[in-house]
Amino acid sequence: MLTVGGTYVADVNDPLLDNAAYVHYVRAAMAHARITSIDISAALTAPGVLAVITAADLAADSNLTVFPPDFPFLPKTLPRPWLAGDVVRFVGEPIAAIVTEHPSQGADAADLIMVDYEPLVAVVDPETSGSSTSLVHEAHGSNTAMGVPAGDAADFSGCEVIVRQRIVNSKVAPSPLEPRSAAAAWSADGRLNHWTTCQGPHPFRGFIAQAYQMEQADIRVITPDVGGGFGCKATPYPEDVLLGWIARHVGRPVRWFSNRTDDMVNLGHGRAQIQYAEMGGSRDGTILAYRLSVLQDSGAYPRYGAFLPNLTKLMMPGVYALRNVDFASTSVLTNTTPVVPYRGAGRPESAAVLERMVDVFAAEIGMDPAAVRHKNLLGNDVFPYSTPTGAKYDCGDYATGLNNVLEAMSYDDLRAEQARRRAAGDPVALGIGLSVYVEITGGGGTPEYGSVEVLPSGKVRAMTGSLPYGTGHDTSWAMIISDRLGIPMDDIEVIHGDTDIVPRGGLTGGSRSLQLAGSAMQGAATQVADMARQLAADLLEVGVEDVVLDTDNAVFHVAGTPAITRSWAQVAEAAVARDGNTLSAEHDFSQDGATFPSGAHGVVVEVDTETGRVKILRYVSCDDAGRLLNPMLVEGQVHGGIAQGAAQALLEEMRYDDIGNPLTSNFADYGVISAVELPSFERIVHETPSPLNPLGAKGIGESGSVGSTPAIQNAVIDALAHLGVRHVDMPLTAEKVWQAVQSSAITPQSGSVDPPAWVAVLRAAPAPTTAPEGSAEDIAI
Repeated sequence: MLTVGGTYVADVNDPLLDNAAYVHYVRAAMAHARITSIDISAALTAPGVLAVITAADLAADSNLTVFPPDFPFLPKTLPRPWLAGDVVRFVGEPIAAIVTEHPSQGADAADLIMVDYEPLVAVVDPETSGSSTSLVHEAHGSNTAMGVPAGDAADFSGCEVIVRQRIVNSKVAPSPLEPRSAAAAWSADGRLNHWTTCQGPHPFRGFIAQAYQMEQADIRVITPDVGGGFGCKATPYPEDVLLGWIARHVGRPVRWFSNRTDDMVNLGHGRAQIQYAEMGGSRDGTILAYRLSVLQDSGAYPRYGAFLPNLTKLMMPGVYALRNVDFASTSVLTNTTPVVPYRGAGRPESAAVLERMVDVFAAEIGMDPAAVRHKNLLGNDVFPYSTPTGAKYDCGDYATGLNNVLEAMSYDDLRAEQARRRAAGDPVALGIGLSVYVEITGGGGTPEYGSVEVLPSGKVRAMTGSLPYGTGHDTSWAMIISDRLGIPMDDIEVIHGDTDIVPRGGLTGGSRSLQLAGSAMQGAATQVADMARQLAADLLEVGVEDVVLDTDNAVFHVAGTPAITRSWAQVAEAAVARDGNTLSAEHDFSQDGATFPSGAHGVVVEVDTETGRVKILRYVSCDDAGRLLNPMLVEGQVHGGIAQGAAQALLEEMRYDDIGNPLTSNFADYGVISAVELPSFERIVHETPSPLNPLGAKGIGESGSVGSTPAIQNAVIDALAHLGVRHVDMPLTAEKVWQAVQSSAITPQSGSVDPPAWVAVLRAAPAPTTAPEGSAEDIAI
C-alpha cells in the first residue's frame, strides 16, 4: 500500500468499463423542504450530458424496488428514496443524477438544474424532535423511529449516594481516506458487474439483488483495495447501488466518484447519542444501581443507527458486578445525515457513559476512581458470565488489566505530582484518566468461509470471504496457513473481494474476522494437511500414521527417518495425477456465541487553564484480545482505534445550524486529528484466550475506540476538578474547556443534572416500534 500503491475502485482498468460515462449527483441545498419543481432542460443541453435522471424516471421502472432497509424490522413507513422527488430531508440528499462523457462535466451541468423548494421547518435538535410539530416524515406520524422500552426500574432505595449526569456522545463523520466510489457495467450475457468500495462484496451483492429483483448469480461484485471503512462502508448507499440502473438506462458502463465534501454530509455519520445516566451506591465505593436512558439521533432516515442503542444496552453493565440496572431508549428522526455503524457501533457509547459515571460517582464520595473501579470489577472466577442485559462473557481478567496500566503509569507518583501542581497554583493542570471496558465481537452466528489449495508448484492459493480494508487479512491468513503447512508466507496468495471467484462470504465488521474467517482458514489448512499426509504415505509407501509433516522444512517424512522426504510440490502433483483435482479443502466456521475483548486505558494530560488547550502527555493501554496471532497488526489496530477515539474526545463533531445546514462539511472545519496532537501510545500485552474458537482469538479492531474516549474525557475533567468543574461534554475543544473553567470560577458546577423531559417520556410508555426479541448480538454483530 505504501510502496507500490493500492488498486482502488478509481484505479480499476477493466475492459468492461471501456467507454464508461460518469455520474454526478445533484444534491439538496436545504435540510427540509418540499420540491415544487425540477427544471432539467438547460442541463440536458450542456456539453457532454448524456442523461439527467430524477425520481420520476425511477418510479416508472417496476423492476426497481424501494431502497432496501438495513434491517427488516425498521418501520416500513420510513423508506429512503433512491432520489428525493417530493421532499428533501437533509442537506446533501441526492435529487438527480447527471450522466456525462467526462467526469468534470457533471458539476458544470448541475449548476444549470433549477430546483424550486418550499421550505419546511427543519428538525435539528434530537431532544426537541419528539415534541416538534414538524415531522421529518409526515406519513409516519411522528419523529420516533424505534426504541427500547424501560424494564423493571432499577432500585436505588438502598443507595447512600446517587449521582446524575447528562452526557453527549457527539455526532461524528467516519472520514475514511478513500471516499466512496463505484462503477457498473452490463456484460453481453446480461450480468451486472459492479465495482465498489465496501466492507463485504457478498452482502453487497445480496443488497443489489433485492433492490433490482435479480438472482444473485446474475450479479458480480468486485471490491479491490479499500482505503478505510470503519463501519460506514458496511451499509450500501443509493448513489452506489443505483449505478447498475443508470448503466442500463444510458446503455453504457458508468463510474461515480464521491468527493470529500459530499462524503462529509452523505456518508453515514456515527455515535450521535444523548445519554442520561443515574448511578447510586455506598460511600465505601460499592456501586449498587445504574440507570441509563438514551436518545439516539437516527438522522433523516432510520438506518443501522436507529438500532445502536440495543448494543449500548447489551454492554451496559460493562466490567462491573452490576445486576441492578435499567435501560430505555428512543431513536428519533432529524433533518441531518443518517447514522450508520462507526467503529464499535454502540459499544463505545456504552463504555463512555459507564466509565464517565464511575468518575462522577467517585468524585461525589471523595474516593480515588481507580479504587472505585477495583472494588466493583468482576472477578476471574465468574466466567462464563451472563449479564442482566443479555450478554454472555466468555472470559476475561479485568483486574490484571487495570493493575498493569496503573503500574505502567506510576499512578501514585502522578497523583503526587498533581497535588504538588495544585498546591503551587500552577496554571497548567495535570489530569489522570482511566477506563476499564469490555465489548462484544464476532457474535450473530453467521459463518465465515475459507479455502486452501496447494498447487502442483507447491505454492498455495487461498480464498477468504472476509474482506480487508486496512486490517491485514492477507498477512494474517498467510501466517495461519504457513504455521499449519510449513509453506513460506511468500508462497501463499490470499484471494478475496470477488463474488465470482470466492463462493461466499460475510461482512468485515464487528471485529469478527480473525476469530471466524481466521478459524475457517485454519480449518481448511488442517484438512489439506490431513489429505496431504495420506498422499505422502502412498508416496513413501508407509501407513499414514507413520508420516510426519515437518513444518520447519515444509516436507513429509517417515517418523524417525527424516532423510527421505517428499515435498509439498510432489504431494500436490500426486493429487492431480490420482484424480485430476488439486489438493484443496474449504471450511466454513461459526462459533457458539460472541467473544468479549476487554482492557484498561490510562491517560495523562496537561490542560492550560488560561487557554483551555489540552495536551496528551502519555497514553497507556492494556487490551485483551485473546491469543494474539500477529502482535504488530494488533498494535496497529489499537493505535488506530485510540487515534479515532482521541479525535472524538478532543476535536470531532458534526455541527449544524438551526435550519439544518452542516457547518463542518470539509476538513478545514471538521477537526480530524493528526500526529501533532497525539503522543506515542504505550501498549501492554495481556491475553486470556477465548474458548469459543480454535485460535483462542477475540476481536481487536474496535477496542481502541471503546476505551479511549472515556479515558481522555475523564483525564481532562480530572485536571479541572480542583477548579469546580464536574463535567464537560466531548469534544473537549480549547474553547469548551476554557468556558468550563470560566463558568466554574463564578459558580461551582453541580455533579447532578435533573432529567430533561424526554427521559420522563421514555419511561412513561414503550416506544411505538421496538427491535425483535432476542439478544442484540444475534441480530447485528
